[in-house]
Amino acid sequence: MARPREFDEDRVLDAVMETFWRNGYEGTSAQNLVDATGLGRGSLYAAYASKDGLFEQALRRYQRNAQAHVDRLRNTASPIGGLRALMTDIIEADLDRLEKRGCLATNMAIEMAGRDPHAADLVRQNFAILLRGIEETIRRAQGQGQISPDNDAAALALFVFNAVQGLRVLARTTTPDDRDRLYAIIDQTIRALN
Repeated sequence: MARPREFDEDRVLDAVMETFWRNGYEGTSAQNLVDATGLGRGSLYAAYASKDGLFEQALRRYQRNAQAHVDRLRNTASPIGGLRALMTDIIEADLDRLEKRGCLATNMAIEMAGRDPHAADLVRQNFAILLRGIEETIRRAQGQGQISPDNDAAALALFVFNAVQGLRVLARTTTPDDRDRLYAIIDQTIRALN
């Protein structure tokens, strides 16, 4: 019979996720993970097997962020307003931080997905959550007459998702003084939906 874990798994996984988010996969050492979690290497690796196992748990944990965006989209009265708020929140999350981390899944897509099929699959799973939420929102907007029902909702969702990912990358390198340029992208994206 396996021993129960003697640590707060939520706290540990949050620390692991934050460490990979801040440092990237290659930039995260075993010592970084030990320091962040307060656990010894033996305890960490007994619970999660390896750095790859910890990385997988970090990306799975990050899915909560994508789901939180989807939940907010579902709870907006105006679907178009919800899409605008999604993109605005993404911009503001990085512009107002000293440490511009962007999106963990996007960062890992850039760093790892091209060479690690398992990492690519985990990133796709993260992306799929938000993409489905955007498509649901577009379909609601079509039902409310905010977007023409003649437009392909799946194609529009991919278009918006692409804009979201681009904003996440741009927000990492843009200064708060350039905020208006990012908002112009949001405005153009919303206009293109009709």
